[in-house]
Amino acid sequence: MTDTTTPPNVIFILADDMGFGDVACFGNDALRTPSLDRMARRGIALAQHYTASPICAPARAGLLTGRYPHRTGAIDVPSNRGLDRIALDETTLADAFKAGGYRTGMVGKWHNGLHDARYHPRARGFDEFVGFCNGGMDYYNWILDNNGAFIKNDGRYLTDVFTDEALGFIDRHQQAPFLLYLAYNAPHVPLQAPDDRIDYYRKMNRFTEEVCRTYAMIEIMDEGIGRILDKLETLQLMENTLVVFSTDNGPVLLDGQNRYNGPFSGMKYQVLEGGIRVPAIVQHPGKIPSGIVSEGYFHFCDWLPTLLSWCQLSHPGRKPLDGKDRSNDLMQPQSASAKPAPGDAAFWQVNRYNPIFHHNGAMRNGNWKLYWPEVEGANFKDGTEDQPSYEFGLTRPQPICDINPQMPARPLGKPVHPKLFNLENDPAENNDLATKEPERLAQMIGDYDRWFEEIMEDLQKVGGPPPVNPPGL
Repeated sequence: MTDTTTPPNVIFILADDMGFGDVACFGNDALRTPSLDRMARRGIALAQHYTASPICAPARAGLLTGRYPHRTGAIDVPSNRGLDRIALDETTLADAFKAGGYRTGMVGKWHNGLHDARYHPRARGFDEFVGFCNGGMDYYNWILDNNGAFIKNDGRYLTDVFTDEALGFIDRHQQAPFLLYLAYNAPHVPLQAPDDRIDYYRKMNRFTEEVCRTYAMIEIMDEGIGRILDKLETLQLMENTLVVFSTDNGPVLLDGQNRYNGPFSGMKYQVLEGGIRVPAIVQHPGKIPSGIVSEGYFHFCDWLPTLLSWCQLSHPGRKPLDGKDRSNDLMQPQSASAKPAPGDAAFWQVNRYNPIFHHNGAMRNGNWKLYWPEVEGANFKDGTEDQPSYEFGLTRPQPICDINPQMPARPLGKPVHPKLFNLENDPAENNDLATKEPERLAQMIGDYDRWFEEIMEDLQKVGGPPPVNPPGL
């Protein structure tokens, strides 16, 4: 917790589908991210930072509520089925800061409720919102919601529009404490960027066209972050503003997008490290040490209690948080020799539609990680209904309308066997120790199963779809 008598501002910047290896200071020798690198020199790079889910909407729900996504009802991405929605009785980060006297604004991608005004950002604690509620948006032929009114593309590149809107919010509220949630959609598909930016990476002859486009998109976003940091300097707000950068989940490594992702296996959609361990950088000059790489464990659900503590605010909600206050870890970062404490466990699970027991699930406790591989058929997506709804929203305003609460039926393969990894020695998750550590395996399976049963009860309370089991389980 900070000791300042002036309430600090908070800017939380979130990228979309950007992996651990998509920042220069996290080991990428080709990508230009000078602004993020500057943040890392002035603050802390979190090397053991985890999202709440390897897909978009659930990850964001965990960030905004401090609770596991299943508890909130946001378990998948199809907005047309309401599976991205944060339940109305959940308290969001914006709710808490607004109750504490802050001006709250959001710019960018929401994807936590569509087709119903009750789930709109301005109904979830944000005083101002400029962005979109769909899962994606065209970078040139965009249409945005500006506090309830739609504005059409004016020739600017969408990432630049979001930066401009963020700068405007800071200008308007520089005299009052503010919370700004800036959720860029870069580098999420469609992979679009100006040719001159893409050409820089094409000329390296090292990458596919898709990776060249992705890196160009990240570079433009990084420039926008630099403009925001410069604005804080100009307005003399830098020393009283906590700035956090992260990303919602790991990268897509399919369809030509395979690229450097640190030492990890897996990608978006998977609870392997490559899908859930994501970059994070934090700066607050004079309050947070500079130039540090911290090995302290940090989870998306931790941000809400940590930010509230940092700003000396209380949580106005009644539901218990899964996240922990890690503000002391920001002021006293853990060295590379530090080890995550046993008992500080965290869990993940995700699939399409109805949650599936013992599928794409994980538990981390200390340096040990339990991993349930994917059950065949579990990630089937109904392209006849869900994909057209998403694509419609890439260039057009999404209407207020009823959702389809029915979950598609799909055949599931046989149950899978769990794996056990020691991440300290095996961050790539190549060496399965399940047969060598039967007692540890059994203990972690029991803990995971109890967690899954508990969150399924909460999911049912908010009207979510019931879980299913693979045949023969």
